[in-house]
Amino acid sequence: MKPDFSLRLRVFNLNCWGIPYLSKHLADRMKRLADFLNTESFDLALLEEVWSEQDFQYLRQKLWPTYPAAHYFRSGFIGSGLCVFSKHPIQELTQHVYTLNGYPYMVHHGDWFCGKAVGLLVLHLSGLVLNAYVTHLHAEYNRQKDIYLAHRVAQAWELAHFIHHTSKKADVILLCGDLNLHPRDLGCRLLKECTGLHDAYLETQDFKGSEEGCTMVPKNCYVNQQELEPFPCGIRIDYVLYKAVSGFYISCKTLKTTTGHEPHSGTPFSDHEALMATLCVRHSPPQHNPSPTHGPAERSPLVSVLREAWTELDLAVAQARWCTTFAGYMIGLGLFLLAVLCALVAGGGVREVAILLWTPSIGLVLGSGAFYLFHMQEAKGLGRAQAEIQHVLGRVREGPESQPALFLEQQERDKGKDQ
Repeated sequence: MKPDFSLRLRVFNLNCWGIPYLSKHLADRMKRLADFLNTESFDLALLEEVWSEQDFQYLRQKLWPTYPAAHYFRSGFIGSGLCVFSKHPIQELTQHVYTLNGYPYMVHHGDWFCGKAVGLLVLHLSGLVLNAYVTHLHAEYNRQKDIYLAHRVAQAWELAHFIHHTSKKADVILLCGDLNLHPRDLGCRLLKECTGLHDAYLETQDFKGSEEGCTMVPKNCYVNQQELEPFPCGIRIDYVLYKAVSGFYISCKTLKTTTGHEPHSGTPFSDHEALMATLCVRHSPPQHNPSPTHGPAERSPLVSVLREAWTELDLAVAQARWCTTFAGYMIGLGLFLLAVLCALVAGGGVREVAILLWTPSIGLVLGSGAFYLFHMQEAKGLGRAQAEIQHVLGRVREGPESQPALFLEQQERDKGKDQ
């Protein structure tokens, strides 16, 4: 690779709001999206909420001349909704389905049935290895009473770990997607601190788009206006995040968002705004770094956010265990009722009443059993993430020699900022 190597990468990201039969004007929006992507000819287009494989196949057929490489990430009962289109050959593909993803009995929310995941594609561009990730985390629904907060925190932790363990050979890391996290939310801070990823909106040299970079804005006709009442400008929950390893430097030259309408026809592509980033990668001259001074770890931003995440997960573990205990009592009650009903039938008692109550009692046992098993699994998933965070914090307290890779990377970033 030449010393004066430079690469320009144009990236498109959009949550397409593609729920069959429920999303408004879906067919028309998909057609206009395909036309727009062909016209703009991005290097990468990463999409979320393409729930129907039929819609993906339509896009693939329309985009094939411009984006010959494409992939749809399948998971869950409905699908992850994630897909990618690339002008460049895709060398490798994989995905990771999040361990925790909502509750099956919250059918009206539907996240549990989707199998939310992170997809990874590896591209080789002029000798440079690019790891591009696309993801969609659990939705918030109610910010004042957010019952899914711990699940999103656990997903952010899993996402950070997945990126950390799959990007060791990468020169550039790119993460796009709908994180369903505001910039100062715990999950967003945890993800950024653990991975060192830079936010394109905060780093770009030239931004054009919606106020404060919001990706759900009140002027979009598909947005639920009532949900955005507390946020007059809208909310920023979709991101383009990036990072280059030692020897390379990456910057965001331009970042654009749609502003409640599609640039050409005026009708929105989705209820979310699209993100369009131009990234530039070039060689970075070798820098001499002095020996690490290993300042007080207790005041590290990474340690602070890890402690906050541990506390949030601890509360959620306690709640999940309470649910399993409650379900255990309900199972016991159901079994007791079944035993009483069997005794009544065997003793020649009121058989009609016994038979009438038989089905509800069995339903109570089976329903409580399913409730118990799910929340037991939830408690174990939350506990696993909590234990991993506790391990990182413990290694930090042991001293510089035993500090984990995530913490050492964060220290190097802090040191680079100071120089």
